[in-house]
Amino acid sequence: MRPTFLLALGPALLLGLSACTPRTTGPAPTVQTSTPVNTVSFYPSQAGLTWSYLPEGEPTASVPYVLRALGPSIYAGQTVQALQLTGRGADQTWYRTFSGEGVKLLGLRKPGVNVRLDPPWLEYPAENAWKVGLTWQGQSNIAISGDDGQVQVQGTLNYSYTVQEKRQQDTPAGTFEVWVVTRQVSDTVGGLFPATQQLWFTPFVGEVRTPEGLLLVGRNFKGGR
Repeated sequence: MRPTFLLALGPALLLGLSACTPRTTGPAPTVQTSTPVNTVSFYPSQAGLTWSYLPEGEPTASVPYVLRALGPSIYAGQTVQALQLTGRGADQTWYRTFSGEGVKLLGLRKPGVNVRLDPPWLEYPAENAWKVGLTWQGQSNIAISGDDGQVQVQGTLNYSYTVQEKRQQDTPAGTFEVWVVTRQVSDTVGGLFPATQQLWFTPFVGEVRTPEGLLLVGRNFKGGR
């Protein structure tokens, strides 16, 4: 039996994207350009950047999820970059570091839940490592706690990535040259993340398709290089 604490997280992933999905009857929200491309890094994380996403197959007039780069924060005693996803009742923040080694996830939070990963989860490799056939993998210890900081569930998480191909991809946000990556995840705490998912990444743009199956529909900065 899964612990009651985990049941509150929702099946397969923390976001609970299968929850109610209200739709608008008018045009989709417009996204304004505010950040020049020359200030955006290979792995975009600059404070003020925003991305809008919709689940695959939904009309573009649907209410989007919005990902915002909040800027520097302190998490687990380290300086990290915080990125927050909101919309449709979702409110989740990821805490990552961006360096020459790639992108590492130290943990994530949603109201009442804090998931810490130690060592950090390597989500993306070094910038110059990208190629078809590239693989990387690792294992992290998971500690899940509530707002009071008390650890309620502990376990391990194993992940592996494979770069399948590089291709042109049409999306509601335009056409991008994407790296197609398959991600596989397993854990001992009830399945916090989808077991196998495909994501699309474009340098200087970010995730065009997230591991949760969200497609990019807009952003507030110009195209990648």
